[in-house]
Amino acid sequence: MAEVVRVRYRKYDGSAHRDYPARRLADDEHGTWLGVDAGTASIYHGRPSVEQIPFVLLIPRGRWWTAMFNPPPRTSEVYCDITSPARWAGDDLVDLVDLDLDVVRRRHSGRVELLDEEEFAAHTVQFGYPQDVVGPARAAAAWLRTAVNDGTEPFASAYRVFLAQVSGG
Repeated sequence: MAEVVRVRYRKYDGSAHRDYPARRLADDEHGTWLGVDAGTASIYHGRPSVEQIPFVLLIPRGRWWTAMFNPPPRTSEVYCDITSPARWAGDDLVDLVDLDLDVVRRRHSGRVELLDEEEFAAHTVQFGYPQDVVGPARAAAAWLRTAVNDGTEPFASAYRVFLAQVSGG
């Protein structure tokens, strides 16, 4: 197993979205857990960046989402991107297509929100998302809203042991 995994998100048209190295923390029934340390050089929205706050990324198997788990001071405790199912190239590169929709649980209020519906609608037209992308993306967003809100694992506590490994607490 590779210790470092390159995580590469693109948009549906193939343009760069996010790209960064992450440490493999574990593989379990929820998927592959990756840790990203503060100070990690990355690409964010297609531009060079440096991660200011560490986070844990969960890449589930065969699902239309990924989940980021964040420590304070990030206002989002859980941030899920609706994506194509992960495509692994060996064990050191994972490719994902970001499909705009996001499900977020806010740290202080616990409120769960669906974000970027307008962007999803616009890109459905602009990029020509086919129904076999639109349907699973919307279904994933609906499932996540419920699961993140009601504490279905891994959104209740399973992530905490991994987050402690990157945030020191």
